[in-house]
Amino acid sequence: MSSSSPALPGRPSGSWLRRMLDRPNVLGLILAAPASLILILLLAYPLGLGIWLSLSDAVLGSPAHFVGLRNYIQLFHDPVYQGAIFYALMYTICSEALKLFLGLGLALLLNRRFRGYRAARAIMLLPWVAPTVLAALAWNWLLNPQFSAISWLLMKLGLIHSYINFLGETWPARISLIVVNVWRGIPYFAMGYLAGLTAIPKDLIEAASIDGATRFTIFRRIIWPLLLPVTTILLSFSTIWTVTDFQLIWTMTRGGPLNATQVFTTLAYQRAINGGTLGQGAAIAASVIPIMLILAFIALRSTREGR
Repeated sequence: MSSSSPALPGRPSGSWLRRMLDRPNVLGLILAAPASLILILLLAYPLGLGIWLSLSDAVLGSPAHFVGLRNYIQLFHDPVYQGAIFYALMYTICSEALKLFLGLGLALLLNRRFRGYRAARAIMLLPWVAPTVLAALAWNWLLNPQFSAISWLLMKLGLIHSYINFLGETWPARISLIVVNVWRGIPYFAMGYLAGLTAIPKDLIEAASIDGATRFTIFRRIIWPLLLPVTTILLSFSTIWTVTDFQLIWTMTRGGPLNATQVFTTLAYQRAINGGTLGQGAAIAASVIPIMLILAFIALRSTREGR
């Protein structure tokens, strides 16, 4: 015979803690607390410190004093910072447009079943998975002003008569960085679009073909509208990565020649670390925060709507 007494009618079963843990919102908060604490320590504190530094006259080796918005006011009268805004916008817009267009075309090509299509998909990923610094060093060799393989090929084809200094002149350097960024980013868009294409019901395409719709009409009326949510997600995340790109540009040009390829990240590093003016470098980095918040909001909203 059991010694435990049966539960009385109307008496709540289980402890108060058990009842609280049975609530999904409470249990979710408890499970997310360790990760949230790590994020606060690793992200929120450095972000807050960076904003404080941007409002101070902090210099390496000297105490910081609060100066308000003085660093930001000086930046918007700084021609180098204005040039960084121009090239950051050019770098981002041109790169994202080309990656979207070429990535979609590559995805449509690789979505077909042909001999070796699996190997082609695997090879396509190489630019994306290769370390950024290693890829930048390889492109530095390809664009070298003295023994560039690209210049050699163009000379053999009779298109040019002398080697091009791709990274030593303003516009060739700007365009070269965009080309390398596009080369690295195409696989990301292609794989994202491949996933979207496989999710499109084939019955819709077959029904449209039976009704006499051309391939272009099928793409414009069926495929592209269904790929729009995927496009928003891909563009949002890729734009965040492109705006904050540092390794590729710093490895290849270090913001040169004559600050022609400076963007927010390279200029902030140059002013804060190399120059020692922590306050001004932090202000350059913090000036990108509003753009990042908008892009993060779009990416988060698109992810939720895509579920």
